[in-house]
Amino acid sequence: ISEVRRRIIAGEISPGVNISEIAIAEEFGVSRTPVRETFKQLQTEGLVEIRPRVGTFVTTPSRREITELFEMKELLEGAAARLLAQRGRVPEVELLEENLRQADQAVAADDKARYAELVEEFHNLLIAGADNNKLEAHYRTLMNQLAYARLVNTSLSQPGRPLQSDREHHHVLDLIVAKDGDSAERVMREHVRASRQALLAGLGSAT
Repeated sequence: ISEVRRRIIAGEISPGVNISEIAIAEEFGVSRTPVRETFKQLQTEGLVEIRPRVGTFVTTPSRREITELFEMKELLEGAAARLLAQRGRVPEVELLEENLRQADQAVAADDKARYAELVEEFHNLLIAGADNNKLEAHYRTLMNQLAYARLVNTSLSQPGRPLQSDREHHHVLDLIVAKDGDSAERVMREHVRASRQALLAGLGSAT
């Protein structure tokens, strides 16, 4: 199940494609029953849509769904920034500093693919640094439903967005290091809103 989920989230299986039960069963050397169970689980997570007697399809979030998911992302990541700021100099803070050193280099080199990886890592480190298992569990489900790896590339395709995004990450981390939880939460939420606007602009030009 984790490999099928990974392929969908990474965009290796395109939205609207009918995923063959038989092909998956043959590839993994299992019967169709566990594959069917996997599809049911992925439908619960919002990644696929099972249409009886038609097939199983990778879902494409609507603009409304993306907006709603980003509103939840904003709340969770804002809370994570606040919680991390309260924890002090934990290992995740040093990892975030190293992440931003590499991000600065990727932006300077105009390496969007590398920067996209570092963006995802930044957000994951932020969530891990909050040290709240319930928050992390909700965040994972949310990111799966968003198929975030696909969407971040659309957001970063907007002119000037990688540089702006990098500056916003620096601002958030400066506030976390300063242990200013209130401001870290506010600025993190503003960052997520800016990402959503860049994404929706990108989707608008792509359709």
